[in-house]
Amino acid sequence: MSEGATAAAGGELNPMREIRLGKVVVNMGLGEGGERLEKAMTVLKSITGAKPCPRKAKKSIRDFGVRKGENIGCVVTLRGSQADDFLKRAFESLKNKIKESCFDNYGNISFGIKEHINLPGTKYDPTLGIFGMNVCIVLERPGYRVARRKMRPGTIGMGHRVNRDEAIEYMKRRFGINIETEA
Repeated sequence: MSEGATAAAGGELNPMREIRLGKVVVNMGLGEGGERLEKAMTVLKSITGAKPCPRKAKKSIRDFGVRKGENIGCVVTLRGSQADDFLKRAFESLKNKIKESCFDNYGNISFGIKEHINLPGTKYDPTLGIFGMNVCIVLERPGYRVARRKMRPGTIGMGHRVNRDEAIEYMKRRFGINIETEA
């Protein structure tokens, strides 16, 4: 049954076609470790309410003073109500506007926040400083577990994946986001 089927046409919407929020990943890449990374992890924990994990450099870059295996960033993955609460605050800091280029063809949305103090309810602490962050949102449908399970993993068919237009409609409906088109 197609997604556009209504009760008047004799059928209900297919519950397997509902789009839902899979996860929200908040990333702070600093390019250096030490005290500044500890401060960034403190800020990320206070913003999201979840414990951040440090991320290591994949290769050495002599010009930037980065060595392979050195901690240079931190990340938090949010799911469920924590993800909803954080996204409402993040969109409020962006004045509920996102560019159309933030959406990819597979139902993922990525955008940046230049300063963490732009988030509502966040106070500036001069001892910590100001950090920017990247926010990545993954939208999915029921049944995506098939690709992630350990025993007999499968692939998600193209007809079941969330596409760009569906992701835009979902964000407009769920969070009241205005989409800015590039001219």
